[in-house]
Amino acid sequence: MKEQIITLFNTYENVAYLISIAINIMISILGLVPSVFLTAANLAVFGFWKGTFLSFAGEAIGAIISFLLYRKGFKKLSESKLFSHPKVRRLLDAKGLEAFFLVLSLRLLPFVPSGVVTFVAAIGKTSLLIFMIASSIGKIPALLLEAYSVYQLMNWTWQGKVILTFLSVFLFLFTWKKINRKKVQINKIERDL
Repeated sequence: MKEQIITLFNTYENVAYLISIAINIMISILGLVPSVFLTAANLAVFGFWKGTFLSFAGEAIGAIISFLLYRKGFKKLSESKLFSHPKVRRLLDAKGLEAFFLVLSLRLLPFVPSGVVTFVAAIGKTSLLIFMIASSIGKIPALLLEAYSVYQLMNWTWQGKVILTFLSVFLFLFTWKKINRKKVQINKIERDL
């Protein structure tokens, strides 16, 4: 995917910035598609700082547009039982400073999907202005970390190798834990029968 985007950027050099932002907006609207391949393409074509800034701008604009679309189309869902979990309910009901800090802290957590935060904030009581500020500020450290990691991996530096090693160990442990949890559940079901 990264290679196709790089080719697209090189083919349409004059509007490559706009294409990057448009792709980021589509990723944001879809909600669960990772943007790491676009970040990699931005870094490869535009360099580290311009590519990182472009990824940030695209993600920030995409989050705002997604927020507006989700609010318009899904606002009535906030009352459904799907959103009865206390932590989800807290974000749904948050306003003002509480909403700001909740969105900001959730943006800073690397494993919380961005689309989920945007969706829940949009169907809740968070104002657009609070969401825009908190979301954009929260994206800065996460995007810098992503851009740095991707850049190091693309250039295969010693930092890239360390990042890849830690990522591999994490994925292995995560998978191992999931498999063992499934085995325990299956064993429990078999004992109960």
